[in-house]
Amino acid sequence: MQKKRSTFTFASVGKKSRPKTRKTRKRSDKQVLADHIFWCSSCNVPLIGPVCDICGSEGTKLPLTSPCDVRFASAYERDLLDDLLRQLYDCNPFVDRVILLNKVAGDDRNDEVLVDGIRIGHMYFDILQKQFRFEPTDMGASVLLNHTHSKTAHLHYSGRHLNGKKISMEGIDHFSPDIKKGDPVLLRCGKLVGIGISLEDSANYRPGKPLLRVKKIKKISANLKQSAPSMDSVIKANQSSLKRIESNAVNMIKGIGNDPAYSSFPVNVSFSGGKDSLVALDLARRALDASRLRAIFLNTGIEFPETVQFAHEFCNANGIELIEKKAENAFWDNVESFGPPGKDFRWCCKVCKLGPANSAFESCSAENPCLAIDGKRKYESFSRQETAATEANPFVPGQLNVFPIRQWRAIEVWLYIYWKNLAYNPLYDMGFERVGCYLCPSTLECEFERVRQLFPGLYERWMAYLQKWTASKGLPPEYAEYGFWRWQQHPPKMLALAKQLGIAITPVETEDFSISAVSGHSVCSGGDFSVEARIRGVSLSEAADVMRMLGNVVYSPEMGVVLIKSRSCTVKFFASGNLKVTAADRKVADRMYRNACLQLLRIARCSGCGVCLNACTRGSIELKNGKIKIHDSCTGCGKCNESCVVVRYANRIIPDI
Repeated sequence: MQKKRSTFTFASVGKKSRPKTRKTRKRSDKQVLADHIFWCSSCNVPLIGPVCDICGSEGTKLPLTSPCDVRFASAYERDLLDDLLRQLYDCNPFVDRVILLNKVAGDDRNDEVLVDGIRIGHMYFDILQKQFRFEPTDMGASVLLNHTHSKTAHLHYSGRHLNGKKISMEGIDHFSPDIKKGDPVLLRCGKLVGIGISLEDSANYRPGKPLLRVKKIKKISANLKQSAPSMDSVIKANQSSLKRIESNAVNMIKGIGNDPAYSSFPVNVSFSGGKDSLVALDLARRALDASRLRAIFLNTGIEFPETVQFAHEFCNANGIELIEKKAENAFWDNVESFGPPGKDFRWCCKVCKLGPANSAFESCSAENPCLAIDGKRKYESFSRQETAATEANPFVPGQLNVFPIRQWRAIEVWLYIYWKNLAYNPLYDMGFERVGCYLCPSTLECEFERVRQLFPGLYERWMAYLQKWTASKGLPPEYAEYGFWRWQQHPPKMLALAKQLGIAITPVETEDFSISAVSGHSVCSGGDFSVEARIRGVSLSEAADVMRMLGNVVYSPEMGVVLIKSRSCTVKFFASGNLKVTAADRKVADRMYRNACLQLLRIARCSGCGVCLNACTRGSIELKNGKIKIHDSCTGCGKCNESCVVVRYANRIIPDI
């Protein structure tokens, strides 16, 4: 199922898609990430370089909010914006326009909407209400006021400062009758235009109480340009820039691929079925003989059906050998032991990716080196911003990873796809910005909603497990329904959401002590070594009482975490029972993991015998409710461990601890 680009104009909103041996050290790469694009005012097109290839004029610099991974609005996103604008303002003046979306910080998806070089507003997902919303900027309000009288208010001009002020009936000269509480209202005040939030339904506007809160208003005038270019015009305007970045990437692959150390060996291209790996694969086949290429598809067993189908269809259609390595049922076989994966507890990557990856590259060795071309990009996440041009794979001797599009933004990726008329994964036009595993904790809540709408079978299986798991932890159903499971240590936005919902998000642990561990290189993060485990039978407060042996302890019951951080290692124990140990060195991670498990076993099986109190020369241990508590005066000398019968016989209690 391939999505093929055809020549089109933006006048078509699109079908409604709802429900349906070389040295292997890192190469230095100090290029600063771009925080802007350009816009040609004459041709009304976005530019990835400073000069327009259609008219030859220099584009105007358009600053972007970090992380600056700007992209074209998909068919689904154009439809969504169309619906929101018509619901709010009974118009959509942007139907036939180039629409760019730039993701910015927010509670869930939050995109700046850019049209004609104007930042017109934000389209974002309201987690509490589980629906998308649109809020114009002051520039967007200026544009919309030229096209609508819906949800508007004319304020009485008094010359006073209005930004941030609440306006009562006395300050309003006129308002439209269709305003609802919470609506973003388009404001006029003399020559000023802006945006405000209604505090009441317009039917309830009465004197004597605040009715509108002004967010921003100023003297400004913004209008759409006369021309509405097609995608073909956008490509033509960026032709030289596209040729330049293509040439740079192809030459990089050629240079390394034809190096004597690798020239006689196959070249592996990591192909996930996503847009970035698609472009990396296309660049590789332009740089090297197709007979040398192998597309490696790691099927995690929790992929979207469309992704699996697309990977096979694209390679078959283009004569590329596809090596599919399957994790089979690995995720479901392990989820009972480890619980739901989290953004900060990615055991699934090790179980579902590391094993198949090792199998795919098993022929690679120091004597038989190989290349792996990867579509990783710096703009995808903060953890990837240090991505070098090449780096050695620490787990596959002789394998050199090459990242030819590491400097590309999403807009360059999509321009390249449209330019080369490449088929692409249809999920991108169905509301998914990323097309990884369908239950990945990094997936936004709005995308889980799309999974619910489009793939009810996949969604219901996962939710059935989540509801069973949350119930076993004494957690409310909302814990699963609103995506709290996606974190072990909840960020402030989720703590605030829990407060709004009035729910507790700290699990209750009532199980016997046990350990299930999975370790290895984290293929989803920055490259550190980590060991992750599921610990049963130890409460968060008990862990805080005993972990002082490992270093300074930070204990936050509100955030559900015990943190121990040193120069070489970080240990986190979560209220859910998950343990994560991270270090730059494998031996350090393994050693600290074992020490952490010993302390957790020690507190779980503590009988209150008091022997360790006598062993401690500093008096740092006390008995509290029949179990030990170690105080901050502990130096970590280990004498109490030596005296503890639980620690001494740990291997008999938990084999191979």
